[in-house]
Amino acid sequence: MNADHDLLIVGGGPAGLATALHAARAGLDTVVAEPRQAPVDKACGEGLMPGAVRALGALGLEVPGRPITGIRYVQDTRRVQAAFRHGPGLGVRRTHLHSILHQAVSEAGVPVLPLRVGEVRQDATGVTAPGTGLRARWLVAADGLHSPVRRSLGLEVRNRAVPRYGLRRHYAVPPWSAYVEVHWAAHGEAYVTPLGPELVGIALLTSQRAPFATQLQRFPELAARLPAETAVSPVRGAGPLRQQTRTRRHGRVLFVGDAAGYIDALTGEGIYLALTGAQALVGNVRRGTPGRYETDWNRATRRHRVLTELLVRARQEPALAPRIVPTAERMPRLFAAAVNALA
Repeated sequence: MNADHDLLIVGGGPAGLATALHAARAGLDTVVAEPRQAPVDKACGEGLMPGAVRALGALGLEVPGRPITGIRYVQDTRRVQAAFRHGPGLGVRRTHLHSILHQAVSEAGVPVLPLRVGEVRQDATGVTAPGTGLRARWLVAADGLHSPVRRSLGLEVRNRAVPRYGLRRHYAVPPWSAYVEVHWAAHGEAYVTPLGPELVGIALLTSQRAPFATQLQRFPELAARLPAETAVSPVRGAGPLRQQTRTRRHGRVLFVGDAAGYIDALTGEGIYLALTGAQALVGNVRRGTPGRYETDWNRATRRHRVLTELLVRARQEPALAPRIVPTAERMPRLFAAAVNALA
């Protein structure tokens, strides 16, 4: 059976839409299947690191947002911060980012169809999504942290680590810093992202299951700045965060974004890794070298994966976790180097 398209992208989040943009500009006949209506929101820290800002710029996209000048760690009375050396990051509402990507994909002539894909069938010449009428030479699974395509193909790897979860809410208060603040407590972190003149986003990462309000009280200094009546959005959650897959390529199915595997949101690199993965994937399809995608993905993401893994492991060691911020405070140059390696 002949394929109707070059690429069928399952999932219309940032990873899928960025893949569609790269594909359209490479001359590939592309279609996106996404059942949710744009813009799509999700639990997200909403801070774009400078690398993500540059990657969006390379796609010709200008994303308005609140400039972020660096990262600050806070634990009790301890403070340590590092400025970005190569341009600012941006605090951007997830819905705004999604709207800009979605519009660019529409303007590029790529159809986004309101279809749900969970099962795929592949043969020597293409991949079919049963029940949708869609078939393509290659299928890109960009269907998120708990990828139905990954699960249907039996590619998930059982994870024995302590699960971590993310919760996010917005507050109508003026940002008090141009830095993303990371507040540390015994069982989790709170991320404060400036998003507008009267808006901050609070993302909690934690290994404990408890309501947002309960979790927030574990950060007394932060909770005092955020009266309950200033909350302006519902709580959104995600997790468990760590997801592993056996491979980034399975026959004619290629994985990108969170569906390609995810360690943790601790270093805030999800969007950057999605954009980088999208470029590597399309480049290999265009060149006819899909077998190199796994190698290119590993090379492009290695630094971020290694640093995130080390930080998460230290975070989960009772003897090491309380020392992360004090160590960073004593070694500010090392902290700045790590921040800018990720940025």
